[in-house]
Amino acid sequence: MADRGTEPMNMMSKTTSSHLPGDHPPVNFGKVGVLLANLGTPDNYDYWSMRRYLNEFLSDKRVIDYSPWIWQPLLQLVILTKRPFSSGAAYKSIWNEEAGESPLMTITKDQTAKMKAAMQARFGDDVVVDFCMRYGNPSTKSKVEELQKQGCQKILFFPLYPQYAGATSATACDQFFRSLEHIKWQPIVRTVEPYFEHPMYIEALAQSVERAYADMETRPDVLVASYHGVPKRYLMEGDPYHCQCQKTSRLLKERLGWPEGEIVTTFQSRFGPEEWLKPYTVEEVARLAETGKKKIAVIAPAFSADCIETLEEINEEIKESFEEAGGEEFTYIPCLNDDDAHIAALAKVVEENLAGWIAPKG
Repeated sequence: MADRGTEPMNMMSKTTSSHLPGDHPPVNFGKVGVLLANLGTPDNYDYWSMRRYLNEFLSDKRVIDYSPWIWQPLLQLVILTKRPFSSGAAYKSIWNEEAGESPLMTITKDQTAKMKAAMQARFGDDVVVDFCMRYGNPSTKSKVEELQKQGCQKILFFPLYPQYAGATSATACDQFFRSLEHIKWQPIVRTVEPYFEHPMYIEALAQSVERAYADMETRPDVLVASYHGVPKRYLMEGDPYHCQCQKTSRLLKERLGWPEGEIVTTFQSRFGPEEWLKPYTVEEVARLAETGKKKIAVIAPAFSADCIETLEEINEEIKESFEEAGGEEFTYIPCLNDDDAHIAALAKVVEENLAGWIAPKG
């Protein structure tokens, strides 16, 4: 389908309806959709909610690429009989009981509300913003359908992962394109490239570190930049994730004006028996404590919103590893979440990616 450009699209939205026959089904035209996408969350922390969520997540071949003949029996008969209990307990420890949802859901809603306001200020009513989850609810398919019903002939799909990985950005895009399979009149679509080196993203990260350090009585010996891990094999097979994480850390160090050694890049959330990207965060923080680095801060630049991996894994498991090895002061610096500098960065990325489709008003 040809890209009609901004003016023809707007013109069609004003004039086409007058030429439709009386028995024609109602059709909305003329909007641009921006669909933010995050990893996902279980609907609750009970056994069956957790099992449904983990089954969808761990059955994704982008996440676990072992042969299904080997993996699925192990998953269904062993892992999913036990893991929903432990994962459910972890979610329960961080659950937003007042809202009845996970922190990731609450934060993503807040981000979306601020992005709607930012897009309204730039484009008026011509841009519609919504969010979806790769796993769980709201599903990607349901949100694509909603955007189309609202008249979005063009959709910008924005996976909220600063660094690209096959197990995050790619699987989100896979699901987005699958959601178009049965649509009679498919929208024109674009996907947002990784923003791991975008100046405004780096600036937002740096500001969050500077604010956290300003509130501390004593400066940490080291800032640990902990990224979600992937198997090392993925790097060898061409996944750029490791390199993009390293560049984010380097750009953050340069923006802060710090010398070598004050930021350490590590990887967390290892799963399964094979080797993953190293150093592992849980081991590196212990090593730092044992070598005299008694005060550390941890930041998670790969996560656009706080979630189970940051609020539970970093703040509990990784913190415990550091303290057991002799560490004295452990500070977790929250994700950028709905911080104004973060929203400004995301809005700028969206505006850049909408170029040629629609122009800011004024």
